[in-house]
Amino acid sequence: MSRVPLSRRSVLRGAAAVPAAGLAAQSALAQAVVPPTSITLPARSAFQQTDLAYLDNGSQHPVSLGARAAIDRYLAKRSLDPAAQDFELDEDGLLAKFARLINADPGEVCFVQSTTAGEQAVIRALDLPASGGHVVSDTLHFFGSLPLYEDLAQRGVEVSWVRAVDGRIRLEDMRAALRKGTRLVALSLVSTINGFEHDLKAVCDLAHAHGALVYADVIHAVGCVPFDVKASGVDFAACASYKWLMGDFGLGFLYVRKDRLAGLKRQNWGYYGMSAFTSHVHPLDPPGESVADYAFSEDARGAFAIGTHSHTVIAQLHHSLDWIAGIGTAAIQAHAQGLLAHLRDELPRRGYRLLTPPESRAPLLTAQLRDARKVLAEPMKAAGVRITLGANRFRLTPSVQNDHGDIDRFLRALPRA
Repeated sequence: MSRVPLSRRSVLRGAAAVPAAGLAAQSALAQAVVPPTSITLPARSAFQQTDLAYLDNGSQHPVSLGARAAIDRYLAKRSLDPAAQDFELDEDGLLAKFARLINADPGEVCFVQSTTAGEQAVIRALDLPASGGHVVSDTLHFFGSLPLYEDLAQRGVEVSWVRAVDGRIRLEDMRAALRKGTRLVALSLVSTINGFEHDLKAVCDLAHAHGALVYADVIHAVGCVPFDVKASGVDFAACASYKWLMGDFGLGFLYVRKDRLAGLKRQNWGYYGMSAFTSHVHPLDPPGESVADYAFSEDARGAFAIGTHSHTVIAQLHHSLDWIAGIGTAAIQAHAQGLLAHLRDELPRRGYRLLTPPESRAPLLTAQLRDARKVLAEPMKAAGVRITLGANRFRLTPSVQNDHGDIDRFLRALPRA
């Protein structure tokens, strides 16, 4: 079969960002791009000044000034700014940056639309529900994924739910759920509900001993909690970028352990996954027995990439991932834990029951309150405080721009339970 190398850069050249030249219109934003080595936390100057005490970063992280400048440079290219036309968006480079952040090989990661898109791509690649088998998940997994596994159960897959005890998924309960014939364990490394964090290596060791693979939703870990795919042994992981990676909606990442690729069923035939393509149907095309000869790359992109994705977010994430790498996730984690320490002491004194286990390392603290949205919406709005309000719980997720003043402002607005 005739194969001609297919360069993503040559094929997708129109999806480029812009150089620093020609940015006079965005000079104020460009000045906000501080080299990561000069950043200390809290990094309030790296973000737009605001009158909000924004403690809802785990729902949607604010866009930094540097990331906004990167977006504007990309849009200058798309707007045909003559000074911006010789700069190219580096998609492969961004995948390499994300791979370094989680200690993966670049060929083990690819773009997906969202965390959910990544999880469901894994389900399809395992040929579920058609191939049947046993799947284990837990009740602290992302609530948006619970219907997925309930529906698989209705379609012939045996699904076991491990229920939380004292806000934790106990390893002994996970062990009891595993058995011969278990094909997949699906979980959230850090729970969006209460910040519980699995011992992922222990779960992977257990699952692998039973012949099962492990998928982890890592949206509340990557960028704010040190995470190493090789140390954990996880088989698949996915995350969107709009939370702790400081990106935006519409672009995320999927990790697939390279030694698992051969056992997956192809469910995607996307041109972004092709490594070679030769047409035989148009004038001056070389002759061939088929309409085209083609090949898919033997990596995560070859198996899972489909079509176009958000170039704006790629431009944004180049800045954000550099910024995160420059500070380090351990420093980001330590900063958030310093802010949450006061809340761990003060909220129980005010009558609130904490749902987050005290050993949690994530920048997330959840407390129980009946009718929380009704009770707290107005006081928080009046005080200029933004947190996550649910039906019967509230959650604070501080990040790099927050300081103790934001925590004190929240506490002043919080009524006693």
